[in-house]
Amino acid sequence: MKKWMQKLIVITVALVTFGIISPNHEIWEILDNDQSSSSNNGDYQTLTKNVDYKDSLTEELEEHSTFLEEPSINSILLTAKEQSYMKFGSKISPVIGEEFEARILPKIEEVIQVTLARQHDEKIPYIKISNHPSGNYSEKIFHLSDGYTGVDLLRFHVRTEKRPVEGYYYNFHYHTVEDQYVKHHNIGDIYYSKNTPPKWLS
Repeated sequence: MKKWMQKLIVITVALVTFGIISPNHEIWEILDNDQSSSSNNGDYQTLTKNVDYKDSLTEELEEHSTFLEEPSINSILLTAKEQSYMKFGSKISPVIGEEFEARILPKIEEVIQVTLARQHDEKIPYIKISNHPSGNYSEKIFHLSDGYTGVDLLRFHVRTEKRPVEGYYYNFHYHTVEDQYVKHHNIGDIYYSKNTPPKWLS
């Protein structure tokens, strides 16, 4: 298979599957193996491999093709949860994880769903979620942006607050493009401890 054709297939599959099948996925290894095998010999075994590959690719495409519609919202919600836990790191997650999932995450998901419901249907597959939460003591968990314009629709943050006598709390909130990210829209607070919390991502 010609190199340009292979690149075209990679780009098409990445768009159709909303990035679920990445360029380093095993499908592409199979494609490379089939290419080298077919150039060496055209025997029955190679033809069988090609048929098997096509079948497995078709099954995988069918499995993920629904990500272009409503389930793409589910993939955004799943990524939002993953980015949150990435920010918490292995030290903070065990302390606040349970309360985060019970009280904070459902509210984050609700805000995302309401925001996406206001978008045009054709835009939803192109909504992007950032994949680098900030470390140290910075607030950013993730941002949700319009893939066409690059403008952030929502910015989800968590601020560490020290309250006299009580100790440290995490304040979860978000900012929206509608008020130019000025207002803090409160989601909720989770108590951490009287001890100084570790840095994010640690």
